[in-house]
Amino acid sequence: MFTGIIEAIGQVIAMQPNAGDLRLRIGRGNLALHDVVLGESIAVNGVCLTVVAFSVEHFEADVSNETLRCTTLGALQVGSPVNLERAMRADGRFGGHLVSGHVDGVGEVRSITPESRSQIWRFRVPKSLSRYIAAKGSVCIDGTSLTVNTVEADEFEVNLVPHTLANTRFHALSPGAKVNIEVDLIARYVERLRSGGVGIVE
Repeated sequence: MFTGIIEAIGQVIAMQPNAGDLRLRIGRGNLALHDVVLGESIAVNGVCLTVVAFSVEHFEADVSNETLRCTTLGALQVGSPVNLERAMRADGRFGGHLVSGHVDGVGEVRSITPESRSQIWRFRVPKSLSRYIAAKGSVCIDGTSLTVNTVEADEFEVNLVPHTLANTRFHALSPGAKVNIEVDLIARYVERLRSGGVGIVE
């Protein structure tokens, strides 16, 4: 599990095709890797990936065809900045919201509007995901936990404060950019329960 609080901005060092899928080598930026272990999870732009190799300055992870189809990782290029977060520790501070690292779909930046020192960002999501996004609820965009300001059909807005803009890859994005979207886990489970898809043992 993750919290959606970005720990560092990394950079794609290499993208190696491997039997139809992909291996990424990611420069760590300021992410602490001194205690990383093989097999642990690191979220890259909100996608939970498994560490298969590492050094003091980078780590490597394999990206399956399914992940390439469902996320923006396949569109990365060498030099692309990426949001990084290591999996949450049981004794750590819970700073954002429950994030699984399982991307639900790809959204698009529609507009960026300055407002005082902040910016209002408007996104469009697939219609199948719009019902899970609620005003003042949580959404995860490229691994970043954000609060939804307003919702209109399949578009919604969030407010990005200067700290978020400076410490995530949002500063490198512009209208038209594609982003990974993970909706609130609680909304998904509530819908599943209400639909009768999960049996409850009395």
